Amino acid sequence: MKVWIPHEGGVALLPGFPQGAVQVEVYRGLDTPMPSDPAGVEFWTPPFLSQGGVVSMTEKMTSLRVIQLLSAGADAWIGKIPGEVTLCDARGVHTSPVAEWTVAVILGYLRRLPAFVRAQEHQQWSYAAHTPTDTLYGKRVLILGAGSIGTAICDRLAPFEAKLIKVARRARPADGVHGVAELPALLPAADIVVLIVPLTPQTRGLVDAAFLARMRDGALLVNAARGSVVDTGALVAELASGRLHAVVDVTEPEPLPPGHPLWTMENLLLTPHVASSVRNLLRRAYELVGEQIGRVLAGAPLTNVVTDGY
Repeated sequence: MKVWIPHEGGVALLPGFPQGAVQVEVYRGLDTPMPSDPAGVEFWTPPFLSQGGVVSMTEKMTSLRVIQLLSAGADAWIGKIPGEVTLCDARGVHTSPVAEWTVAVILGYLRRLPAFVRAQEHQQWSYAAHTPTDTLYGKRVLILGAGSIGTAICDRLAPFEAKLIKVARRARPADGVHGVAELPALLPAADIVVLIVPLTPQTRGLVDAAFLARMRDGALLVNAARGSVVDTGALVAELASGRLHAVVDVTEPEPLPPGHPLWTMENLLLTPHVASSVRNLLRRAYELVGEQIGRVLAGAPLTNVVTDGY
């Protein structure tokens, strides 16, 4: 079975397979030469966060059986690959790093770390006893997206004694999870709203002007999902008014172009889509890739299979 992966280092991270069973080649993307005829590729792990032309490579992979993504999101691929190809995401690989990023930025923003960094750059001692920073203790945190990452975020926030409100596409009362239809009633009570939903037709633009208007004055929006989940114009308007605060790892458009108003908003903390960019990520990712290749060889069911329902 011919396998394409996007990292040279990934070859050594894969487990041993029966001799002659797997031919592993490295294909980094459109700006690099193909290692062989793509028509023979049966298992493909494309470059992280591939878009456009890379996705269309499937047209040349006439023997393709499995696409194993390195991302938890599969929005760029759904509906754009042959029906006989099984699409799998990297659910689980990004759980811990994204949960860590979410807790880090919430704490950092509440404790005014961005403001202190700006003060340090200007050699200003900005602490004032009469303007204490905020705290996570007692905050009502609404997690929109109660999958593996949302659950991990809740687990990490609980020790800070935050009050957690979990919301998913469908209500799961037994698990304390509200349905998305309940958002209009839940949003006004939340101090912090964390977005960790996949990008689907139902979630694209979900956080629009009406959604933001329901958030309480001074609330913090944290986007660890996809930029297109949020109406950027509506977010800019709310931030410009000073009524809301935001921390985002993703934007629409992305990357954020020079001159965009989000760059200069003091009530926004922006990171460049790095929530899951940690040193051990490739090892964890290729553990999944290796497991999936092993399942194909054994004729066993694949995990993390993406459906149109996502």
